[in-house]
Formats: sequence, C-alpha cells, structure tokens
Amino acid sequence: MVTDMETSLPFVEEIWGWLDSVSDPEIPILSVVDLGIVRNVRWIEESPDFTTEQTSPRENPTSVIDGRLSRPWTQRTRRSDLILLVTITPTYSGCPAMAVIKADILRALQDHSIDRVRIDTQLSPAWTTDWMTERGRKRLLEYGIAPPEPQDCKLGLTSEARSTGIPCPRCGSSDTRLVSRFGSTPCKAFYTCNSCLEPFDYFKCH
Repeated sequence: MVTDMETSLPFVEEIWGWLDSVSDPEIPILSVVDLGIVRNVRWIEESPDFTTEQTSPRENPTSVIDGRLSRPWTQRTRRSDLILLVTITPTYSGCPAMAVIKADILRALQDHSIDRVRIDTQLSPAWTTDWMTERGRKRLLEYGIAPPEPQDCKLGLTSEARSTGIPCPRCGSSDTRLVSRFGSTPCKAFYTCNSCLEPFDYFKCH
C-alpha cells in the first residue's frame, strides 16, 4: 500500500541531480557525482516501531459479548518512517575531505527539505578512477588537470605516475616529464610540459 507520505517523496533520479551540485572540496570543478564518490541513493525503511493502543473504554474495561466475558483488547499499529540512505566511497582511506563532503551533501539535501538522511561510508570495493564520469574527465582537462590515462590503469600503474608521456592539458603535447610523484594533493602527480613549459597536475590512476 502506498501512503500519502510515500507519494510526496522526491524521486531518486531528482536527488541525484541535487547531489550533482555538491562540489569536491579539493577539485571544485568536479561534483561528487562526477568523481564517483556517491555510490548509491535510495529510500529505506529504518527501524519500524510499534505503538499499542487500548481500544476498550477506560470506564468499562470488560464487556459481555454473546454471553462471554470480553477482556480489553489492544491493537498493534506499525509505524515507520522512510529515510534517505546515501552511500559514499572516499577516493582513498583517510581522505580529509570526506567530512566536508558529508556536511555538504547533508546541506544540499536539507535545502530541498530532506531532513531524514543517513550517510554510510563504504570502503569495499575501493574507489577507482574508473568510476569517474566522462564529463568529469573533460572538466578536469578544461581546468588544467590531466585526467587519468586509461592505459595506466590497464598496465597497473595505479598509485604511481609515468615519468614521461602524460599529455599536457594546456597544449596537448606528450613531451612532458614528471617533476614529483605528488602534486597539490596525494591523488595527483606534478608534471612540466617541455613544449609550452607550463606545469600541471596529473590525476593518477587509482
């Protein structure tokens, strides 16, 4: 049976759109949906409880029905509330931005009058750059960050960075060199382009 409360709930597809407005604190050009941090969104019934109602009149606790003594009877009424469950996976274990991301997700949902929210953190399977959307990769490139190279993932270069050959996000040249295995954040490496001489970050394959 569908209740009035259930029919008034926003659709999950609409909620995904609201979450797409939540930016990653470290790379604000990307949303948490672009990064693939948000893994699942669904309405769940959490901890239904039961209320007990006595239906016999207080002033007449017993009555006679068809010659038999009838005791006061009770009715158990099932009462449950739906809660929005959002499952997220950090880009790496211990990521300091996750506390901010959780708060921003809650705020975005509260702005749309969703107050009953539970955010679960799921560590397995571990986050991978394969979960990044194609739109997210394009946004990285426009922002001046080289997106993760698919061939690096296939070769198993998951937390490392190639010494050369990462295309420059500014001029497109592959004549680049690794300066540091770590860039502005641990998930990125720092490169310099030998063609345009511009430095840039590379989002390492994970």
